[in-house]
Amino acid sequence: MSSRARALAVCTALVLALLVTVALAPLPYSVAYPGMTANVLGEDKGKPVITITGAETRRTSGELRMTSIVATGPDASVRLPDIVRGWFHTDEAVMPREAVYPVGNNTEEIAEHNAKQMKESQDTATSAALGQLNKSEKDIKVKLSLADVGGPSAGLMFALGIVDKLDGDGAGHDLTGGRTIAGTGTISAGGKVGAVGGVPLKTQAARRDGASVFLVPRKECADARAELPNGMRLVPVSTLDGAVDALKALRTGGKVPSC
Repeated sequence: MSSRARALAVCTALVLALLVTVALAPLPYSVAYPGMTANVLGEDKGKPVITITGAETRRTSGELRMTSIVATGPDASVRLPDIVRGWFHTDEAVMPREAVYPVGNNTEEIAEHNAKQMKESQDTATSAALGQLNKSEKDIKVKLSLADVGGPSAGLMFALGIVDKLDGDGAGHDLTGGRTIAGTGTISAGGKVGAVGGVPLKTQAARRDGASVFLVPRKECADARAELPNGMRLVPVSTLDGAVDALKALRTGGKVPSC
């Protein structure tokens, strides 16, 4: 074998070794998938998701489903083949690990952070809903119970559930119009809807669980359209008032915002 051929063989072997190393090396990414959904007007593990005391509540029909994603853990090894596969599967998304787990270095810290965010989300959802109805938090107490879910992204759906249970559309009808409606979005105490992550995966989870309408933060319309399941209607919202008005229009056949 000539010296040139030997050099080429060595270089080829080194390149192959490098490619194998890169393919097998853990990378700072997480792979996310469509997660569970839950009807905030119903029960979770045998307990009502929303319990209200101090005011008469309505019997509701239809469903308001919060949505979620699940992702590989902070300690999981995500390698190049996992990332490549995620690019070609609509029910998977490759996300920077710090975007999925912005706080904490282990599962315990992350679970504690997510639980804190969920509690804050429940409190602001209560404030937003009662404020929208001009009702006092001193007189009405709301307890929200949803096991095994963390983070703030269920805030909008919690607030809508409280409004539906207390007042519906204000004219004796359900906000849902009997439909299964899903959505996502943070909520502020003043009723402002904020953006969240993983919207394309959440629309898939919603369609899987029977929803035909998805409430999405207005700023995330483009993301939601990217992998929108067949038969799913997107309704962009930026405030709780706007979400309530959109659901009323949907029930009555009025003009409904679209992405």
